[in-house]
Amino acid sequence: MTARMKNPAEILPDAMTGIQNIYKAMYKSGAPATVLELVHLRASQINGCSACIFGGIHSAKKNGETDERLHQVVAWRESDLFTDAERAALAMAEAATRLADRPDAVTDEIWAEAAKHFEESQLAAIVLMISLTNLFNRLNTTVRAPAGATWA
Repeated sequence: MTARMKNPAEILPDAMTGIQNIYKAMYKSGAPATVLELVHLRASQINGCSACIFGGIHSAKKNGETDERLHQVVAWRESDLFTDAERAALAMAEAATRLADRPDAVTDEIWAEAAKHFEESQLAAIVLMISLTNLFNRLNTTVRAPAGATWA
């Protein structure tokens, strides 16, 4: 696949600066980097963004993730490789990514389960990671960014 253009956030440097600042804040939040990487990967899988999946796997490995766990993210509900906290974050990632699947996409139950495992600043980072991932998934699929073109 040939890209239609560069990532729009790279073309408009002020946009990328703002996004990079959000990433820095997320990783300073105290949320485990592995959790942030897992929710990034799951949202990217749902949205079919090959560039983000490629980059997300690369980044997750840099943050200590194993191939075994990364191969199971797509089937996290059936896998015993994830903690309750990671499952709560993955459930949040799915619900916040699939907004149109039900009227109350992120239910009170999903939120409460995540809130049991994460402090408010960590939850903020997880929500921001899910949101930024969805942003980049939409940018990359629109401009047809090829897999292998990674920011990692």
